[in-house]
Amino acid sequence: MTLRPWALAALLLLAGLLGGMAAFGLQRLQPPPGDVRAYLLAHPEILPEAMEKLRDRETAKLVAEHRDDVFTPYPGMIGGNPKGDVTVVTYMDYACGYCRASLPEIERLTASDSGIRIVYRELPILSADSRTAAAWGVAAAEQGKYLPFHTALFAAGRPTEAAVMAAAAKAGLDIARARAVVASSEAAAELDKNLRTAGALGMTGTPAWVIGDRIISGAVEQDKLVEAVKAAREKRS
Repeated sequence: MTLRPWALAALLLLAGLLGGMAAFGLQRLQPPPGDVRAYLLAHPEILPEAMEKLRDRETAKLVAEHRDDVFTPYPGMIGGNPKGDVTVVTYMDYACGYCRASLPEIERLTASDSGIRIVYRELPILSADSRTAAAWGVAAAEQGKYLPFHTALFAAGRPTEAAVMAAAAKAGLDIARARAVVASSEAAAELDKNLRTAGALGMTGTPAWVIGDRIISGAVEQDKLVEAVKAAREKRS
């Protein structure tokens, strides 16, 4: 019988963990000494669970390896309670409609839980306009006006040059000062860092979220965000 690649991976994983299956939350299924392969073939229902546990463990490891680049915000790119006990990191692109649709979810989340800190990360992956808009986001943060700019630009729709300038004006930016930041190596370094980190974490689109040691992809409903916050808070206690 030929096993699929994911099943073979689980088989090899579990075969090497005869004495440690409890680490995967599988205490109820302790295989007897002997032919582990035969046991797993007889109980294939544990393979998806094992793979999920392995994926969660590897994700937590990746988040830990890049913790500073994920959770330490660029100055000014922060929302919610700056001293909150749980941080929700959101990676967004101004050309992403799903990101725009996620803004009300973030507002609801922080309104319902005063212990949440939001860290915003620019992830310009969809177009050249995305990169320019993200650099203006950095410039707005440098002036302490990130959220007004962020909100105004998403409300405008596509991040065209006209939309960016209108959002900058609405946020009250010093345009000359902002242009200098947009063209700076500091802004480029921030955006490049976010792109590298997102790649290392396996993010393939926007929005993407990091909550605790969990990575969540795509626009998600409120209950999923709340669940992830709860899990992160429980791990801290």
